[in-house]
Parts: sequence; structure tokens; C-alpha cells
Amino acid sequence: MRQAQGSIVCAGCNNLVGINEERCPFCGAWRPGLFGWAPVLRSVVGNRLDLIPLIVGTCVTLYALALLLQPEAIFQGGGFLSMLSPGGRALYMLGMTGGVAWQLGWWWTLLTAIYLHGSLLHIFFNVMWIRNLGPAAAEAFGPARMFVLFNVAGATGFLVSNAMSGAPTIGASGSIFGLLAALIVYGRKRGSSLMTRQLWQWAIILGIFGFLMPGINNWAHGGGFAGGWVAASLMGFIDERRESTALLIASLAFIAVTLVGVGLSFVNVTRILLPG
Repeated sequence: MRQAQGSIVCAGCNNLVGINEERCPFCGAWRPGLFGWAPVLRSVVGNRLDLIPLIVGTCVTLYALALLLQPEAIFQGGGFLSMLSPGGRALYMLGMTGGVAWQLGWWWTLLTAIYLHGSLLHIFFNVMWIRNLGPAAAEAFGPARMFVLFNVAGATGFLVSNAMSGAPTIGASGSIFGLLAALIVYGRKRGSSLMTRQLWQWAIILGIFGFLMPGINNWAHGGGFAGGWVAASLMGFIDERRESTALLIASLAFIAVTLVGVGLSFVNVTRILLPG
């Protein structure tokens, strides 16, 4: 419930301030209590809403839905690597970016495409990396920062991809490269050379793998890595300062835009396929 009176800890400076203060008297942060809703947001994003299972669950749900929307495409793949591949129409319906979607100005696909995957192996390996890197990033940066990093890196990767190639594209690998970059930033600033060296090895191996395997979007990988590095450098770490109200709102906004974006893509593609 909304907190109408009392004090909270300002996320900007960690000092106690009144819940209804217009500005923090110590650091000047605007509305640190967010009209009494800041404790609710912090509870939802930090405690009740487990963001890593949310990411994985969204990926799995949309992958299954893509198979159901175009079942005739499931067994049309060209081999083991493309086993159980959703069709292009289904992927556009759920928010694939690039190609026609980008030409039509569907900007929200920069986010929705993060949660779509093109084969069983594609989603298996991406989910494995998310489950490996996500908890470490959440521990270093905080759950809201991790989620914002994940989405910013993925969207940056697709923006670079759309600008450089324009090809239809999907997948969480740009976000995964962003989490790798963010953890490298953390390791460098904390003086953990062993951690940094290991993460660089993973990033280099994954980068080389991308050039050896067919159909890999290396523009999205590079863009995601750059986006994650810049975002991590600007955000700071959880042991330096608490996650701000703006970060909590941004996390919920990314969730809302992604959900609405999937709906918009579905409606728009359906309207194109079934005019009148």
C-alpha cells in the first residue's frame, strides 16, 4: 500500500527523508518518496518481481506461441541447427525487428525482438547464458539496473543491426553481450583482474563463434556489448547507492512497452494479412 507518512531512505544519498518531501534536503533528488509510492515500487521490483525468471519465462512463452501461430513452419528447417524454428510470419506477429517492421517504423520491436528466438538451440543457449550472467549482474548492479541494462543493451544492438544491415533479426544475444560488458566494467572498477579476464575470454569466444556460425547477427552482438558497457559505466553499483525511483519506474516501463509492443505487432501484422 501507498505510504502516506513517515520517512524513507533517499536512493540518491542514503539519508532519511520525509516520504512527502518535494526534494531531498541532502542531495536535491526530486520527490524521493514519489508521492508515497517509492516503497511500493521498491518492494515490487526488488522483492516480489523476480526479473530473471520473468525474462526467461517471457522468452519461453513467446517461443512456444510463435510455434503455435505458424505450425506449418516448424519442420521446414534446414537441419539440426534450425530444429523447431518458428516461421517468419509468426515472428513478425510477435515483434521481430528489422526488415519490414523497421521500414514501417515499428520502433517497439527493438525491445520485443529481444524475447524472440529462431530455433530450439537458439533459445536453449541464450537462456543458459541469461541464467548464468543475470544473477551476477543483479548482485553487482541491483535487479532494476540489471533489467534496464539487459533491455538497453538489446535495443542498442538491434538499433545498430537495423542501421547497418536492415535484415530481420531476433534474439537475446545482444542483451547477453551487454551483461558481459557490464560485468567487465564492474570487475575493472573493483580491481578483480581474474573476473575481468574470464569475462573477456567468454566475450571473445562468443564473438569468434558468431563469425563462424551461419545466421549470427554480429552487428547486434557488437552493439549490445557497447550499449551494456556505456550503460554500466553511467549507472553505478548497488553497493555505492541504492536503485533510484527512476530506475524502478524504468524497469516497469520496459515491461509495459514490451507487452504493448507484442500486442501492437500482432494487431498490425494481422491487419496487413487480413485487410478489410
